[in-house]
Amino acid sequence: MKVLLLNGSPHRSGCTATALKEIEQQLAQEGIDTETYHLGSQPLRSCLSCRLCATLGKCTITSDGVNDFIDMAARSDAFIFGSPVHYASATGAITTFLDRAFFAGSWAFRFKPGAAIVSARRAGTTAALDQLNKYFLFNNMPLIPSQYWNMVHGSVAADVAADAEGLQIMRTLARNAVWLLKALAVAKENGIDHPTLEEPRMRTNFIR
Repeated sequence: MKVLLLNGSPHRSGCTATALKEIEQQLAQEGIDTETYHLGSQPLRSCLSCRLCATLGKCTITSDGVNDFIDMAARSDAFIFGSPVHYASATGAITTFLDRAFFAGSWAFRFKPGAAIVSARRAGTTAALDQLNKYFLFNNMPLIPSQYWNMVHGSVAADVAADAEGLQIMRTLARNAVWLLKALAVAKENGIDHPTLEEPRMRTNFIR
């Protein structure tokens, strides 16, 4: 089993990375492999709404790592996305990145468990979590629970390392991810697979 971690911060070793590291270490103790994708400060283009990905299964923009991330997702069993909070939202970079990854590669994520974590100096965390959780909920993905909001606080990594409650929430999240992965594996071994989606998918608007 493998969990794919996404660090949506431009800082490789900052606050968000510190929280993800706590999760990674707990997963390792539980015998779960991890892979981390660092979004960094690479330039990202927004979705062009060309819709060619619907037939290609990948994004037509190849100048960044979105398609690489989709390939990594296909090899993974669960996901944890981390982002700093900017103006009570996830970063513009991770939003652009996930918009394209999920639109082009929803097949690689569907029915696999996921969770989001956020870091902030003070506030805006719950709004950012709500934003990120929609990627999972709109794609038939079980949401991994924890014991409170999946957030850590601090201005620098050392602050987060001292956030005892926040780090405990990260460890609980990791243990719950393992529990959910194992429960799904047992279900599949006993002939209980994910639901079959209705086809064709209905797409309507509110114009009458």
